[in-house]
Amino acid sequence: MALIKTVRGFTPQFGNDCFLAENATIIGDVQMGDGGSIWYQAVVRGDVNFIRIGNKVNIQDGAVIHGTYERAGTTIGNNVSIGHRAIVHGCTLHDNVLVGMGAIIMDNAVVEENVLIAAGAVVLQNSVLESGHIYAGVPAKKVKPLGEEQFADTIGRIADAYITYASWFKE
Repeated sequence: MALIKTVRGFTPQFGNDCFLAENATIIGDVQMGDGGSIWYQAVVRGDVNFIRIGNKVNIQDGAVIHGTYERAGTTIGNNVSIGHRAIVHGCTLHDNVLVGMGAIIMDNAVVEENVLIAAGAVVLQNSVLESGHIYAGVPAKKVKPLGEEQFADTIGRIADAYITYASWFKE
């Protein structure tokens, strides 16, 4: 069972049909919707500020979700994939977002819906990433529109795949 800790009077809350890996750590003021998954060695640390996670969100191996004390909580919409070892810190991710492996998203950044953030990208504090585009680089910059086919083959496919992967561990 995952390490789930109450901190400052807040106990993590989970919707229906969530998968929590045995060595995932979820702490404090965390609320996760239905059909989500938090994978191996991921840390969702709602000790210093809130973390709100929508439905059908996968937080992959080694990812860290956190915020800044009294300044920046973290809000994650629906149908979001957060890649291996990514850091999502005190920001807002709207629906249908893919955060690539090792990407970093800093405080008060806003990622609009239907956005793909490339592996290793760094989204600077207070940035706004416009809907329907791919962002890459350090710092992250808009590189091209996200076409319907690419959207379906990345954001849609990966979010759906993690529902399947989680089912394997519930057998």
